[in-house]
Amino acid sequence: MFDSVSNKSGNLRLIFFAIGVIAVVAVTGMNVYSLYALRESTIESVKESHKSDLEDFSSQVRYRFYRPFWGLSKLDMEFLQFYWNKKEQFPKRFREVLHDAAGDSLFTDIYFTPQDSDGCQNPGEPLYKFDQKTERLNMVSSFPDAVCDGFGLSKTRIKTLKGDFRSNNKVTFDSHHSMTLALINLTDMQVVGHLTFLIDDQFLVHDYIKKSLAEKYGQSNESGITVWLRDWRDDRILVSTDPDVSYSREKINIKQRFPDLLDTWILHASFTESPTIAASNASLYRNLVVLGFAVLFLIGALVYMFVTAQRERELAKRQAGFLANVTHELKTPLAVMQAAGENIADGRVTEGARLKSYGDHIYSEAVRLRKMIEKLLDVAKADSGQTVAEFAPRRLDEITEKFYRQNIGYVKEQGFEMNLETDPELPLVMVDADHIDTILSNLVENAMKYSTDTSSIDIKVKNDDRDVVLIVKDQGVGIDPKEQKRVFDKFYRIEDALTANTKGHGLGLSIVKNLVDLNSGTIEIESEAGKGSAFIVRFPAFLKSNMQKTGTEKKNLLKQSSKTETGEYAGK
Repeated sequence: MFDSVSNKSGNLRLIFFAIGVIAVVAVTGMNVYSLYALRESTIESVKESHKSDLEDFSSQVRYRFYRPFWGLSKLDMEFLQFYWNKKEQFPKRFREVLHDAAGDSLFTDIYFTPQDSDGCQNPGEPLYKFDQKTERLNMVSSFPDAVCDGFGLSKTRIKTLKGDFRSNNKVTFDSHHSMTLALINLTDMQVVGHLTFLIDDQFLVHDYIKKSLAEKYGQSNESGITVWLRDWRDDRILVSTDPDVSYSREKINIKQRFPDLLDTWILHASFTESPTIAASNASLYRNLVVLGFAVLFLIGALVYMFVTAQRERELAKRQAGFLANVTHELKTPLAVMQAAGENIADGRVTEGARLKSYGDHIYSEAVRLRKMIEKLLDVAKADSGQTVAEFAPRRLDEITEKFYRQNIGYVKEQGFEMNLETDPELPLVMVDADHIDTILSNLVENAMKYSTDTSSIDIKVKNDDRDVVLIVKDQGVGIDPKEQKRVFDKFYRIEDALTANTKGHGLGLSIVKNLVDLNSGTIEIESEAGKGSAFIVRFPAFLKSNMQKTGTEKKNLLKQSSKTETGEYAGK
């Protein structure tokens, strides 16, 4: 009944949400179209010619950057790579290109980062600076941040190309700070390295762009247009063709960006002889701003309400199922214990064998009931932040071996094999031993619960670089990849034929995730439907193993252990 009502409510909510979004989009589209149609009819004829002029100017600026490197595409990058690997210098023809570029006032310094090194992230790896006088690349230990910014952008762009190179170089700009050329060996489709040219933005602005704009447009009373070069990130005007005309967003008729370079700079143009155009643009801007905020608010409100309602619906459904399952499973052991107790209390059972059988039933159901209550208490403590932890340097393999010895008999009684493998001389980890025991218990229980046939459970503890790794692997039904991210959610259970007939509340893995996080660890799943699952838990190594410790480390370990015993680590 609950599912039927919930599904109808969910479908109705989805329909109204879709109608609301469509209505907002339709009204917004009609208003934007009307505003732009009015604006375009007023300024279209004048705008096109000026727009073409600004496009030509932006291409002219682009050509100014590329001019020193026109011959680069004809050079042999394979020879460059060979020469660099042999002498860690560029061949003569390449040095000539760099010499000419270094003499260009547009650039201040030139740096080279080989492809197989990263001096920015790893200070010990080489990074070179070009010396114009000696025409050599010299290794440097200090360099401006702009070098690393440009190199990082170039390296990222090369990765996005995925080896699909059509030229022996690829240019990447970091705004007005740097220009980086990725040098590519097309024979092997390999990147030789990255040349970063630091841009002299003062020369670029005042000695080139300002003079070029003045020559092209002159005063606004002569050309009928005012052009500004604006840095939108810092919200400041860098150049104006007519300082007597103040900049204002309401005046802007044309905006022109520079293609593939100077991405924070933009050319703005205003027609000074037409008040009608200025008024039209001011109206358009105000209406678009108001409309944009209104649309964002409406759509945001709709999305928030829809998502919130869906989450509440899903949580309510899961909680309802959880309560039903818990109620049923609590009643079952209580009923068995009550019936057995009544028979014994009434004197109906007097034989020793039958008394033992009834006692075994009462004991097993009591254990089952205790485990369910402990699991519920663990979840309640996690939700309230009251989980107590007593951290200390411990051997994860010893904790695991103790668990293995205590539970191997029970696992075999359930028809499973449990195998344990540990690496020698494992590092210590700072964990709570009881938490590790709970993690193992839940993972092993989960493995037995979701295995259709008799199978084995493999537990492995190994050293992995700076971590100690605990792996619990089964041969069960596995977990579909799309479900793996949600299995650690509280109350969540995968909906299939097996789980429908398997007792559970969706709490075990949630408890595991909480305890792993509390012990500074991480957990991941490697699984495929029908082929079993492996839960991989990593804990950062605290110290080397006892066989590897120095005398100082042993003293420090004893000091840390004594602090732990006095409760200094408890609850952290």
